[in-house]
Amino acid sequence: KKISDVLQKSAPKPGVPEDLQNLLTQHFGENRSVIEIEELQLSDSCFLPANDLTHSFSSYLKEICPKWAKLRRNHKEKKSVVMLVLCSSALRSLELIKSMTAFKGDCRVLKLFAKHIKIKEQMNMLEKGVFHIGVGTPGRVKALVEQDALCLNSTKYMILDWNWRDQKLRRMMDIPEVLYKHLYMLYSVYALLLLVVLRFWSVKFSFC
Repeated sequence: KKISDVLQKSAPKPGVPEDLQNLLTQHFGENRSVIEIEELQLSDSCFLPANDLTHSFSSYLKEICPKWAKLRRNHKEKKSVVMLVLCSSALRSLELIKSMTAFKGDCRVLKLFAKHIKIKEQMNMLEKGVFHIGVGTPGRVKALVEQDALCLNSTKYMILDWNWRDQKLRRMMDIPEVLYKHLYMLYSVYALLLLVVLRFWSVKFSFC
């Protein structure tokens, strides 16, 4: 069915944790063991309330992260960010960065996408400076994590730009190439890394 036909019959619904869990199970179900699939199931405590489609991006971030000022002041580690925002494209990343002005304050935001920015440039910036928020695409984030340029131990919030739709009314999970990179990144990063350091890494997933 076309997305437009579906939306004509029912109003858009905000993303919920079950949507992500179902996608992971459907995508990896045929190639992973039962134990591996069970490991992908995160508890409800790993998720924050999803955006109910009434918030702006800044107001939503203020609601789920009321102690942002303190987190921002205490963050001193290089090669890491406190908040990681994942979206479908470089253009969408720029839109989100502009729309979070009221929330971010004087913190430093790093663009984590491939368009017009070489990965070596991002690696150098992460190594030499302290950044609080990273906004970008799953493919570039995955590449930086795999090359040990981006460490997720300090990451407290992972925001998924789940509800936004492009000109074709597609969400990020409706775009095949984005879906593949996003799911592979989630599986390779949080399924393998989060489970290893689960006791030490307290990260919250959220749908904006």
